[in-house]
Amino acid sequence: MKNVKWVFVFYSIAAIAAMSAIGIAVAMRSFLFAFIAFFALMFIMGNGFKTKKNMREQGLL
Repeated sequence: MKNVKWVFVFYSIAAIAAMSAIGIAVAMRSFLFAFIAFFALMFIMGNGFKTKKNMREQGLL
């Protein structure tokens, strides 16, 4: 089994939390909270993809 890249585990858990927050916000009918959670999700996933690209370029993946 290969080594675990813990930074990606953190990004995936944070993305799951943001997706859950969107669902909770919709259930609460809080569109402001849903809007904030959506942009948090985009920020987290963007950073995850950027980190993966940088690690691949450095030969760490």
